[in-house]
Amino acid sequence: MARTVEIRAFDGLLVALEARARRGLRQARSRGRPVLLSASAPWPEGAGDPVAIACASRSGEEPWFCFEQPDRGAGAIAALGCVRELTCPAAADDGGDRARGSGDPRFDALAGAWRKLVAEALADDPDGPPGSGLACFGGFAFAPEGARTASWEGFAQASLIVPEVSLARRDGRCRVTLNIDAGPDDTAEGLLARAQRRLERLRARALPLLDPSPSGRYRVQSPIPPVHYEEAVARAVQRIVAGELQKVVLAREVEVHAPVAHDPAAILGVLREAFSSCFIYAVGRGPATFLGASPELLVRREGSRASTVALAGSIRRSADPAVDDHLGERLLRSDKDREENAIVARRIARALAPHAVWVTAPPEPSVIKVANIQHLARPIRAQLSAPLSVLELAGLLHPTPAVGAEPRDPGLALIPALEGLDRGWYAGALGWSDATGDGELCVALRCALLRGRLARCYAGCGIVRDSDPAAELAESEVKLAALLPLLAG
Repeated sequence: MARTVEIRAFDGLLVALEARARRGLRQARSRGRPVLLSASAPWPEGAGDPVAIACASRSGEEPWFCFEQPDRGAGAIAALGCVRELTCPAAADDGGDRARGSGDPRFDALAGAWRKLVAEALADDPDGPPGSGLACFGGFAFAPEGARTASWEGFAQASLIVPEVSLARRDGRCRVTLNIDAGPDDTAEGLLARAQRRLERLRARALPLLDPSPSGRYRVQSPIPPVHYEEAVARAVQRIVAGELQKVVLAREVEVHAPVAHDPAAILGVLREAFSSCFIYAVGRGPATFLGASPELLVRREGSRASTVALAGSIRRSADPAVDDHLGERLLRSDKDREENAIVARRIARALAPHAVWVTAPPEPSVIKVANIQHLARPIRAQLSAPLSVLELAGLLHPTPAVGAEPRDPGLALIPALEGLDRGWYAGALGWSDATGDGELCVALRCALLRGRLARCYAGCGIVRDSDPAAELAESEVKLAALLPLLAG
């Protein structure tokens, strides 16, 4: 049973907003356009879990966002509603800031638009867990021309939202942030009433349980037959042997047709329990939700420090600890998987080096284990020499060879022809940035796009010279197993 969060718990937040509103209204009337106001306060102790509150409080088809990594200080961020949205068309004029980065122009454009918005907003100084205060949340499609098919309706090629309300938690600290636009014709009383109505809609309720015995018939199908994937792998290997590429990642799509609508909140609850070391995420746009459990950090910026990881090379897990360790050792000694990982690590280091005092990475990869799969991983850190934001850093790195190709351009041109699908936000970048340019984006992997009773699941494998088509198909099945059992009953 959901309970309403006590509105008196937000008295301090409303007092701060009232003082800011009077100043903001003066600016709005002077400029002749709305001014963004943002106020934050500690989240009441025991008021609930940010992700569960977002799931319980979302209404209609308003945008919503969840991003958590349970094993990392119980970190969680959740956001509801939309005050401002930054998209590529709206951010095309970045005030000449594009030269700051040299990567994907979508990231540079939105980074410039975000800087401009922050500079004009009236907001608190950052004082809370990561993701608190004035921040934007969202993601980027894998390719600039991606997310254009009907299945991805509502998901732009790049979309960052400044929400009406957001919650951030880390290491026992939790903070709530309220954002509101003050227009020239608004009044302070009207703004406060609008803010109070938004807060009164917050509900505290645990995430629902996934039905353990669903009724009805579930149907799982591949829009493109699995044999097509094996043929695509074989063609990619031919290109690699011919010297055109070193590596390319090829993805598959599998559909799950359910007798009832898929429940994003229940799925998130299972994912956070099963994949607590991963990034658990959900982005809602209209009637659709894109969610998953990704093991891969694209980039994290904390002041002048940037961190990322080269994650490439995979093998299944076993319930038998001895067999599981043996599989991990086999992965660590696999020339094919080590080559995959080294290609990714070299590209990341090359991309960061021109913008860093130093870049460091271990000489050898290590094995990390998540619920159903093991990966080769190599953490990479850099001390930045230029004040690039997390969005600009993401643009420099995306897509890494872990989800794209090496060399980049010829491989990316080849991927759509071999795959025959629109990746949309699969293998894109998803996360948040705060007002200082700090933030965190993961690579959107182990994911599904939910729209009513239909779920589209995505998984990909890195193809190198020694790749075997049947083995790559089997590896894709292991990766799809992160979500298929939850969606197919």
